[in-house]
Amino acid sequence: MQYGFTDEQQAIRESVLKLCSRFGAEYWRSIDETGQFPEAFVSAMCEAGWLGAAMPVELGGSGLGLTEAAIAMQAVAESGAGYSGASAVHLNIFGPMPLARFGTDEQKRRLIPRLISGEDKMCFGVTEPDAGLDTTSLSTRAVRTNDGYVLRGRKMWTTMAQRATKMLIVARTTPRAEVKKATDGISLFYVDFDREKIQATPIRKMGRKAIDSNAVFIDDLYVPADALVGEEGRGFYYLLEGLNPERVLIGAEAVGLGRAALGKASAYARERVVFGRPIGKNQGVAHPLARVWAELEAANLMTFKAAALYDAGQECGAEANAAKYLGGEAGFHACEAAVLAHGGMGYAKEYDVERYFREAMIPRIAPVSREMIFNFIAERVLGLPRSY
Repeated sequence: MQYGFTDEQQAIRESVLKLCSRFGAEYWRSIDETGQFPEAFVSAMCEAGWLGAAMPVELGGSGLGLTEAAIAMQAVAESGAGYSGASAVHLNIFGPMPLARFGTDEQKRRLIPRLISGEDKMCFGVTEPDAGLDTTSLSTRAVRTNDGYVLRGRKMWTTMAQRATKMLIVARTTPRAEVKKATDGISLFYVDFDREKIQATPIRKMGRKAIDSNAVFIDDLYVPADALVGEEGRGFYYLLEGLNPERVLIGAEAVGLGRAALGKASAYARERVVFGRPIGKNQGVAHPLARVWAELEAANLMTFKAAALYDAGQECGAEANAAKYLGGEAGFHACEAAVLAHGGMGYAKEYDVERYFREAMIPRIAPVSREMIFNFIAERVLGLPRSY
């Protein structure tokens, strides 16, 4: 068992951190204040080839594993970009994986290079207002026609729909009442984001203002038959292939965000003098920071254990879920401790930790709740009866 990165993996981390150093605190404060998409940052990541990090080499990607992708995304968050930066490129890293794994050779050659180059921008339509985490209860329908399908329905919390030219979307092709298993009859499509048929309304939210989240309404969107990814009715199972990598990436990013906050707090505690001594000399300040360091490191170990299992082709569901949970909690605690270490100035935007604190709620909520993670571990690991 290894507890450190290889020289190549360390070089990936250093390379991403070096690129991110071109976008300092002032850049991200402005992005957070104005809500302007971080175009310059994403263009730099695209030019450096990071958008295709996990995509196959033959399609223009780098062919790296989940471990390397997690290293890169953690470095983005840790640089101070937080989730404003990580979420701007997150979808490109592993979002197209269902297409890369289950699409036809023609689909892969035609579609994935355009995502890697940034020519196409993708969003993912899964969550629905009336279904939430119960994906099998989704109501968006794809009705078969002679030469394709017609889609209609609603999606919620669709990230980047304001900028998207493409959408990877799940819809029912067979009504739930007509299938033996609730997970059957759901299909996956990769469609043009036709704004005459798709309305995307931004959701005003707590943080990560520059990365839009949307309520999406689809009204009689025609899609050709070759927009179907894989077999009709197997879309739910294709989704499952992407759930574990997403959880790992979220966990890695949360640890990165927590480290950014801890770095700010530690520097402030060394420099801020009250009653003739640095505040970091007081255990009431030092101990909370030491505690969150330990939490972050423990969460990081679980995250990269899950990534290593995935890359080795082994079962990693429990570890990936635990990585998301532990990373989200550790990142939040670190951001909270950083705000408190700054005292009143922790509430001021110029010190950045208040932004980190707002963004730290994201990995605690998305892409799956803590309670559903506990349900999974209780049932699959501990052998307890299903509670829902």
